[in-house]
Amino acid sequence: MFDLDQFVADCRSGHAADRSSKTISEIVKRAVSDPSGLLKAIGWPDRAGIKELYSSPDLSILNVVWAPRMMIMPHNHRMWAVIGVYGGREDNIFWRRIAAAGDRQLEAAGARSLSVKDAQPLGEDIIHSVSNPTSKFTAAIHVYGGDFFAARRSEWDPETLSEQASNGERARQVFEEANRHYAAILN
Repeated sequence: MFDLDQFVADCRSGHAADRSSKTISEIVKRAVSDPSGLLKAIGWPDRAGIKELYSSPDLSILNVVWAPRMMIMPHNHRMWAVIGVYGGREDNIFWRRIAAAGDRQLEAAGARSLSVKDAQPLGEDIIHSVSNPTSKFTAAIHVYGGDFFAARRSEWDPETLSEQASNGERARQVFEEANRHYAAILN
């Protein structure tokens, strides 16, 4: 059975021993190999959002829930990350910078669909967008090699693909819009 305190302790000691994402990837893979245990410990997802489970200057652990059909704009983290899905599915498009053609500064460079029990490391320079293509909530553990909320990140307009600074406010708005949309469908 998944134990959140033990998971945090394992991530902290793993990160202390290995500053790369390799050890954390193994820890996250073990955690998502028991999706029902994660659901029992963290709770069944019923609302989109980002919940901080642990944060320090060099390590952040988040529970991220995507609403049905939710999409979030291309963004970077400026630190490595490991994403482990324990409920639903998330589709990632990976982007690369291009010489600006007008305002457009990115082009698609690949994609990966993550399902229950999948864990995906992301390098510190990765730019990706995420969507939940299903009619159910998607839940994932995200572990970052730094302070996720203090990092200076970028996001790209989903229509023009032009870069802008991200303070997290736009992402919070996207999560709240997804919650409102989901609530409207239920009523």
